[in-house]
Amino acid sequence: MTATSTARGATTAPRGSDAPPARRRRRPLRRHAIYLALVAISVVYLFPFAIQVATAFKTDAQAAAEPLTLVPSPATTAALERLLANSDFPLWAANSALVAVVVTTGRVLFAAMAGYALSRLHWRGRAVVFAGVVAVMAVPQVVLLIPKFLVINQLGIYDSYAGMVVPLLADATSVFIMKNFFDTLPVSVEEAARIDGAGVVRTFWSVVLPMARPALVTVLILSFQGSWNELSHFIVSTQSPELTTLTKGVANLASGALGQSQQFPLRLGAAALMTIPVAVLFFVFQRRITATGEGAEKG
Repeated sequence: MTATSTARGATTAPRGSDAPPARRRRRPLRRHAIYLALVAISVVYLFPFAIQVATAFKTDAQAAAEPLTLVPSPATTAALERLLANSDFPLWAANSALVAVVVTTGRVLFAAMAGYALSRLHWRGRAVVFAGVVAVMAVPQVVLLIPKFLVINQLGIYDSYAGMVVPLLADATSVFIMKNFFDTLPVSVEEAARIDGAGVVRTFWSVVLPMARPALVTVLILSFQGSWNELSHFIVSTQSPELTTLTKGVANLASGALGQSQQFPLRLGAAALMTIPVAVLFFVFQRRITATGEGAEKG
């Protein structure tokens, strides 16, 4: 073997092959330790959810006697059948679905337009408005409950679908996400659209918005999850039973609406059913969230 071939072989050797043997042995150990730590953290997070699902299929007696058992014995759907037969669970689910879909659609649209205006359009007071958006993010939502109630009452939309939906359409966090994403898009794309004769609306709708799919999907998931799990706003904006959402209904179940016994299977079964739409939405769009560079050349 010549000196040249030896040098070529050295340059094509795997990175880190020159490391001492002791260091090479430590790397797999460190990787395995990280995996074990991640598995342990996953178990800590998933165990309560597994308990919730398992309890939904237990009898009341087993749920009270063996609350941490993961295997129902015998497995039964009696709690779920009692939930559907003795409560307005389908009505609650329909109300939650209607409100979540309308709020998510409106919030994604408004957040995209507001984020584009704050990021790309030049107008007086833009910095002040964006500072106000950031300031609103720092205000606890519970502080805004009474002002929201007063506004809803003055507008005459208390105890209606409009009162449930309208105050949730605008969200400072969603505007912040969209504004920051639009900041990363190259200006050259819009300049090319303007040279072709496109106006502001056409550039936003046909050029910029399709490039913002990762941010739109992120806002969509956060908006649906937030409106689906919203409770405090629905408490102050409605009082009619026919406008009850899943969060209010399940909260009433937890306070003993179907009886004074513990009824752990019924309550945890209702909570488990509530998580299905959000989980499905997340698993469907999770790859879109991570594909932050899709469709756009970052500047």
